Parts: sequence; structure tokens; C-alpha cells
Amino acid sequence: MAAICTAFQKPVGQSGRPPAVLPATLQRRTSQRVLLVEDNPVNQTVARRLLEKHGFSLKVVGNGREAVAATAEEPFDLVLMDIEMPEMDGLDATGAIRERERVHGGHVPIIAMTAHAMKGDQERCLRAGMDAYVTKPIRTAELFAAIETTIGEPARAD
Repeated sequence: MAAICTAFQKPVGQSGRPPAVLPATLQRRTSQRVLLVEDNPVNQTVARRLLEKHGFSLKVVGNGREAVAATAEEPFDLVLMDIEMPEMDGLDATGAIRERERVHGGHVPIIAMTAHAMKGDQERCLRAGMDAYVTKPIRTAELFAAIETTIGEPARAD
């Protein structure tokens, strides 16, 4: 419960707190396509609600192999990538996506979302080709700051 409350920036046992204010560049993002790569159903639900509440359009997959396939099939403005997942972890999935981009061109921004908060974890994610890194439990302000920094102005105007 504390993780869910943290994600929505509401302390446990306290209600009525105003919602986090999005940076101006994110307030205009009513059609940004986000691929959420997360194997935990509770984390999927929390992230989905948070992002959809702020106008993002989501596709959710449960492992890195599915993420690689999804990014090959359709364009995304952003990928939020868990690190530890079954079948293919986030680091390997990012490597596969980046390799395909080297061959075919393009670049989809990838933000690591991970419980790994040890010294060196952020650097490891960035070396794997990720553009940014946020820790779990997700804090709304931190996530949206990373999104704004990573994708800046809207990648496409749908």
C-alpha cells in the first residue's frame, strides 16, 4: 500500500492532497504513445493509471522479449522499462532495441524504472543504452521530470 501511495504522492493515511502538477511541456502531451514494460501486475496498474490520468496513451507488455517485438511493430514516443523481468531483462531488451536502431535508424527514448538503487545501477542502465533512470517505488514528480528531460517537446503532433 505504501508503494502505491508513494507512486501517487499521497502519504499513507492521508487523503485530499492536491495532484502533482505536470511541467508545461508535459501538459500538452495528449497523444504521446508510451510502451510500459513491467512484469508486476500491481506496478502495471499503478503506472497505467498515473500515465493515462495525465493523457498518455499506453501499451503494456510483461517482459523484454515482448518489448523488443512491440517496438519493432509500432512507433512509441517513449519506453518505460523495468530491469528485472522473466524471459529477457530490461538491459538485454534495451540492447536489442538499440541494435535494431543502429541498423534501421531511429531512436526511441527509454527510461529505466527499477528498484535497483545501488551505486552503479544508474550507470549500468545508461551504458546499456537507456536515456534516463528512475527508482521504484515511482515518485510522480521524479518520473515526469525524467520524461520531460528525455523527450522534451512532443515527438509528433497527432
